[in-house]
Amino acid sequence: MKSSAGAALSHPPFPRNEPLREYGPASPERSAIKAALERMSRERVELPLFINGAEQRTGRLETAVMPHRHGHVLGDAHLASATEVKAAIDAAVRAWHDWSKWPWTERAAIFLKAAELLSGPWRDRLNAATMLGQSKTVHQAEIDSAAELIDFWRFNVEFMKRIYEDQPISTPGVWNRSDYRPLEGFVFALTPFNFRDRR
Repeated sequence: MKSSAGAALSHPPFPRNEPLREYGPASPERSAIKAALERMSRERVELPLFINGAEQRTGRLETAVMPHRHGHVLGDAHLASATEVKAAIDAAVRAWHDWSKWPWTERAAIFLKAAELLSGPWRDRLNAATMLGQSKTVHQAEIDSAAELIDFWRFNVEFMKRIYEDQPISTPGVWNRSDYRPLEGFVFALTPFNFRDRR
């Protein structure tokens, strides 16, 4: 962890909406997504749990199939029980100690780096996985899995900065300040398997 003593005031890059790829005929992005779909549809991957940065294999497996082609198995997912959920909660509570002491700029940098990776080298893989695993079109995957997540990471860094900048007005001779405490605990999110637009 870097010390913030004597640090300059930091201003992360102002967020912008991630430009959408069009995937037009004969375009480089269309060729790239077709290659990713072809490659990934030939794989049958093992999907372990990740707890405290380590892979966990429970042996309780469920196949992950293409919703539009039920006979095509994409992977084998290790299912969690109450034991693994508790282990993940315990790991999150332990990680909070160090994470909560990091300067906000260091925490923000992780999310901004993730946004850049997804905007670049990981985009085709995520979009292809979304198309195969949730039966989305390339247009839906581009919006839902890539662009919205990139925007989420970038804009929430900006929103965090604005929260920290929102400080109380002080009377003469007084300096009132708000000091925001980090979240204490953890967030448990269980997302639906196959959310789809109904257009």
